[in-house]
Amino acid sequence: MSEDLKQAALDYHEFPRPGKISVEITTAAATAHDLALAYSPGVAEPVREIARDPDNAYRYTAKGNLVAVITNGTAILGLGNLGPLASKPVMEGKALLFKKFAGIDSVDIEVDAESPQAFIDTVARIAETFGGINLEDIKAPECFEIERTLIERCNIPVFHDDQHGTAIVTAAGMISALEIAGKKLEEAHIVTLGAGAAASACMKLLINMGAKVENIYMIDRKGVIHSGREDLTPEKAIFATETDKRTLDDAIDGADVFVGLSGPNLLSAEQLKKMAATPVVFACANPDPEISPAVAHAARNDVIMATGRSDYPNQVNNVLGFPFIFRGALDVRASAINEEMKEAAVRALIKLAKEPVPQDVLDAYGLESLAFGPEYIIPKPTDARLFGALSMAVAQAAIDTGVARLPLPAHYPLTTLADLYK
Repeated sequence: MSEDLKQAALDYHEFPRPGKISVEITTAAATAHDLALAYSPGVAEPVREIARDPDNAYRYTAKGNLVAVITNGTAILGLGNLGPLASKPVMEGKALLFKKFAGIDSVDIEVDAESPQAFIDTVARIAETFGGINLEDIKAPECFEIERTLIERCNIPVFHDDQHGTAIVTAAGMISALEIAGKKLEEAHIVTLGAGAAASACMKLLINMGAKVENIYMIDRKGVIHSGREDLTPEKAIFATETDKRTLDDAIDGADVFVGLSGPNLLSAEQLKKMAATPVVFACANPDPEISPAVAHAARNDVIMATGRSDYPNQVNNVLGFPFIFRGALDVRASAINEEMKEAAVRALIKLAKEPVPQDVLDAYGLESLAFGPEYIIPKPTDARLFGALSMAVAQAAIDTGVARLPLPAHYPLTTLADLYK
């Protein structure tokens, strides 16, 4: 990052007032009568109603549209374990995205917890405040236990976006890319470099959608995860295959797909050349991918390429998913975000990518045209249609699978944020 951009980022966070979010008043507070209703004595009435029926909290408070973005700061972006306070700018940024893209009120919470159990207990005890919980920037393998236990203890959606948001967008892009390449997910040989939370979630979702575990080679710091290894966590053991492949160089030979969720410059041009015809490469390390698009296209003119960066085509960006997934879950008061809801989001992204691209999206990227193909496998983050398409798909899947406590709202399908208040 240039010095100018570094300073611009610091200025952005400091001025005109520190931070990126604030609290706004949503009702009248101008007169003595207003204040008597807002606080004492009027506030006693909704208190009594909620004590009588806890579901009335959704009627008389902001709970139903409030999501907590919670972390312990153990895996901040690509910066590592810098502690909960250092994670606050990231969590505020997530809250900003919830509000900007889906009209969801969000508050960031940074927990200084000495153990996963302490973190779990803290979050579980405050969960009643919120309509949903977005876990963020928590290192593996602790993140698996934390999310699993909180889902069991809480009756609101708990969603670790580093896992499932990444998985949903990756799966959508990959299925589209394979279709363009004339290949099928259930037949594709997939190499995954990285075995953390995001990689595990990506591969689990792909398996749920048709990929074969025996066609997946997951690689961690010690090499290919195979059935002969005795050092595997339960999360890694799921992907242990019987194979004599031991290195990335072994696994990449003839592979249809490469998914990088690791570090910069770890896939060479020579290794890319060993892949099958029309290879699909998702090099998602940020800010520097496992192989740069320039190097990849110079090595293979048939490669279909995605990265995590906004300055290249096919950005794998979680903002394509999490705001709208929570929007759909909140609007039908889902008790969880289940696998069917995630798969519905994947299918909605794939469908939207095949539709004509609106002019405002083309204008935002300075393009004259854009159509489903090698350089457009997933929608752009500025596409306003994401709001309605994903929210509707997720909400309907929640209803279909029995985790919704409300029917579709009368104002569905959504088209703009204004629809939320009709």
